[in-house]
Amino acid sequence: MKAGSNLLNAVSAVALTAGIVVTGAGAVSLAGVTVAEAAVVNRIDVRGNSRVDASTVRGNLTISPGASFNNNDIDDSVKRLFSTGLFSDVQISVSGSTLIVTVAENQIINQVVFNGNKKLKDTALKNVVQSRQLGAYNDLIIQADVQAIRDAYAAVGRSDATVTTRIVPLDGGRVNIAFEINEGDRTKISSINFVGNQAFGDGRLADVITTKKSGLLSFLSRKDVYDEDKLRADEELLRRFYYNRGYADFRVISSFAELDETNNEYVVTITVEEGERYVFGDVSIESTVPGIDSDSLKGLIQTRSGSVYSAKDVEDTIMAISDRVATQGYPFAQITPRGDRDYNNRTISVVYLVDEGTRAYVERIEIRGNTRTRDYVIRREFDLSEGDAFNQVLVRRAKKRLEDLKFFSSVDISTQPGSQPDRVVLIVDVKDQSTGEFGIGGGYSNTDGFTATIDITERNFLGRGQFIRASVGGGADTREYTLSFTEPYFLGYRLAAGFDVFKKSDTSYTGFDETVQGVNLRLGAPITENLYLTTAFKFTQTKFTDVSTTSITSNPEQAVVNAGGYDTGALSYTLSYNTLDDAILPREGISAKFTQEYAGLGFDSEYLKTTAKASYFHMLSESADMIGQVSVGAGNVVATGSNLRVFEHLFVGEETIRGFDTRGIGPRVFNGTDYVGAAGGTTYFNGTVEVSAPMPLVSRDFGLRFNVFADAATLYGNKISSTDLGTQSLVGTGMEWRASVGAGIMWASPFGPLRVYYAEPVVKKSYDDVKKFGFGASTRF
Repeated sequence: MKAGSNLLNAVSAVALTAGIVVTGAGAVSLAGVTVAEAAVVNRIDVRGNSRVDASTVRGNLTISPGASFNNNDIDDSVKRLFSTGLFSDVQISVSGSTLIVTVAENQIINQVVFNGNKKLKDTALKNVVQSRQLGAYNDLIIQADVQAIRDAYAAVGRSDATVTTRIVPLDGGRVNIAFEINEGDRTKISSINFVGNQAFGDGRLADVITTKKSGLLSFLSRKDVYDEDKLRADEELLRRFYYNRGYADFRVISSFAELDETNNEYVVTITVEEGERYVFGDVSIESTVPGIDSDSLKGLIQTRSGSVYSAKDVEDTIMAISDRVATQGYPFAQITPRGDRDYNNRTISVVYLVDEGTRAYVERIEIRGNTRTRDYVIRREFDLSEGDAFNQVLVRRAKKRLEDLKFFSSVDISTQPGSQPDRVVLIVDVKDQSTGEFGIGGGYSNTDGFTATIDITERNFLGRGQFIRASVGGGADTREYTLSFTEPYFLGYRLAAGFDVFKKSDTSYTGFDETVQGVNLRLGAPITENLYLTTAFKFTQTKFTDVSTTSITSNPEQAVVNAGGYDTGALSYTLSYNTLDDAILPREGISAKFTQEYAGLGFDSEYLKTTAKASYFHMLSESADMIGQVSVGAGNVVATGSNLRVFEHLFVGEETIRGFDTRGIGPRVFNGTDYVGAAGGTTYFNGTVEVSAPMPLVSRDFGLRFNVFADAATLYGNKISSTDLGTQSLVGTGMEWRASVGAGIMWASPFGPLRVYYAEPVVKKSYDDVKKFGFGASTRF
């Protein structure tokens, strides 16, 4: 049968309403025999009440002694008495000059208990039912409570849960109510079928929607719980997916779920009509607003003639034009795209019309559904507030920002008329979701054996939108601790202020142990929607302990260790650019970062360090969900005072080129017989080419992907003084490239993305440190 929880809810609601109306109507009809026209009574006599005071009954009547009344007044009085929930029957009649009100009181609920529930706790069920301790007993409300409990179990994937009631009478007109629950088995989704899709396979479309097929570990993620509202949201996700890939005629014909009661499994079927694929034709701007020059806005157009039609590009263009027009003093200007579809050539020409829109103001912003996140955290994502000019573009931008926070499983913004014709009320409906993450990572090092990292992250700390992270990690010779905190709206402005406190100890060196600790103070602000600026001051204290000078094999290291340690104070700024469509599994977009750090300020270290990296993602095959990635990076450090210490150089290893260990490539210190330590370099370049796709011969519902990659990097140059080197020398200071190739597997598990790879160095030097295997994981709680 088809899932019909909403229908049952509606039937229960109708039954409840009908019961009240019929009972009340019966009382009115009886009273109507007595009162045919307007009448007056001198006294009101209340009968049948034992717990409810007579004054309470009289207070709910619309009839007063000495005032005329008719059958309509009796009808209203009966309804008001029933609405109190205190009475199971009400009759009103007139005897001479006396109005007689006869009531039958409902029983009082002494206690509400739940039996048999394990998956849903008592506190959760008490929030679902209407029956309350010391409230009035009502059969219709009890029936509605039974359905509400069943709906609550359906929401956690137990649609076959059954609920019965047991009523225990007590003295004094009181009763105990027990809801007897049989939770049943989890209701699974056995399959998700797509009908009518030709351009994209079922697996690719299954990746788009949030409803997932049941699998071995689905009970951890709960993504295989059928929910009709979630299926409606999936329809919208499919529309966005197709609209942004040229299918402007796409529509969802139907989507429904059928329940196989024998196996307690849903079969979800989504029927679509893709239509033809379009490209953009002519694109232009027309303005009817005096003072707005169309030509000056053409540089904002992101829809290009000949490129594949994309609704997102149209929306981005509208936002850009709206921002520019608003800054020119036209906050009510309305930008409307007018499309002209050529079915023969499969093109859509777009004209962006800039008109003087209707003057409307935001009366208030009403937020609903947030049980954890504070209201102000939601409000601050809006670029408009009460009293501002209403702008639909800014509303859409706020919706996107709220979705990007990842605080909510759903965000919906609607409008309602305000108190005046030119007033609008914004209704923001959200649903909180888990924002905590528990992460683990690890690998194997030739020098440090197995390494592991554990971190706990909360992105919405106490519902205030604050970020906090604590991590600990290390291996046989290293220990690392970090505590980070970020306030994204410092002093009420869109400034992200935060700090990092860190400490790292390393006992892998020969002849000494190193401890690095310090604090990093950060302040960041957006420049545009995609460009972000971060400034920071970082203080680092480096100390050396358990020193055995006769055991230190590297002279440059010994020169630094003998000095006892050093302090570094550095100012830095970072420009970040990000257009990725997804943070976990990007398929399209660019991520780039440029950083400069100046150390000096009266502290021991003096240098200027510059680093840059960028990654580009592109779909190589939509139908096969094959993603291509190209990444490049570079770095340079120059001394601004004396020569660089050995530890102040740049080091390159597994985080840049897989197949090599930490500090695995670059210049080495040579004592005439052995290579006794990494010396670091002053300049590096690196590049990566990678292709990933779903794992063949494995159901895509399992979330396994494989990737093949090729990494290349070089690290060269060195500024260690000849005094520090002493009798030793440096090798590998020239620009010599290393390269590796490899393959890996990523599993989008219920615990989060799990990654493992194997890399084989194909170009290396004899003194490089190799590490061929690595793995990592992160999860959400």
